[in-house]
Amino acid sequence: MSVVTETSQKDLPVQVWAIAGAVGIGKTGWILQQIEQISAPVVYFCPSAGNVPIDLTCLTAEFPHGQIFCDGQELELIEKVEQGAIAFIELGFHLDLRSGDMLLDTLADRHACKRIALVPSELTSSEWHDWADEVIEVKYDIGFQDLQIWRSPFTGQVFDPSSLNVLWYEITQGAYGEVTRAKGIFDLFDGRAFYLDFVVGKEDSLYLPLDLPLWLDGRPDRFSGLEVVGRNLDGKAIAQCIIDCCLSEEILLHYQNQIKQSRQQSSQVAA
Repeated sequence: MSVVTETSQKDLPVQVWAIAGAVGIGKTGWILQQIEQISAPVVYFCPSAGNVPIDLTCLTAEFPHGQIFCDGQELELIEKVEQGAIAFIELGFHLDLRSGDMLLDTLADRHACKRIALVPSELTSSEWHDWADEVIEVKYDIGFQDLQIWRSPFTGQVFDPSSLNVLWYEITQGAYGEVTRAKGIFDLFDGRAFYLDFVVGKEDSLYLPLDLPLWLDGRPDRFSGLEVVGRNLDGKAIAQCIIDCCLSEEILLHYQNQIKQSRQQSSQVAA
């Protein structure tokens, strides 16, 4: 990182935050807490999110005033920071910590930057310690060595609650490998979208309805997908379970017609 000079950056508030840490340790949650306290424009970038932008989608739903950037949009992000936006750059556990250095160095030439590492409290030395300007210790009971990551988008696929529960139970309870972390965005037949999050060792998964418009006209044209982290993962079996649990076109349209008729009747009664 470029050295912050006394005449330009030393006393400026932090405008660029880079966040790294172990899988499931709370990086995105930490970012959400910071964004809630910021009134200035906010931009977010997660390198190598690819075609499964789960965290990006959640942040967009929770903070529609923020702006999300993907790979290839680094110049646009820099421009927004130049215009006064606060930037959060989240590095996934599977990335080389130095993979974001070029972007951070470019930003640090003109703006105050800070690297935050969330690390297990029992860990006293690591690459995160060496990389970070500030280390935040977190109680963490997950083994993070030798982990695999399996990702898949399934935009347009829809579940009912029982089929989603079957899928989620089988994934998180070890039917397809030793799962450390699973998170995904799922569309339900009633038009809602949910964010599901599992971290091994926690008693319950998080089920969070996203603040998105109801989708009741055919298959949703918005992102949904799943990311699973663990060991000895059977990606082929996970993919087949997703296919088996999704609703057919006929059943989906049947459900949607029922819901629209019910909503129409309720509107007529209210009038």
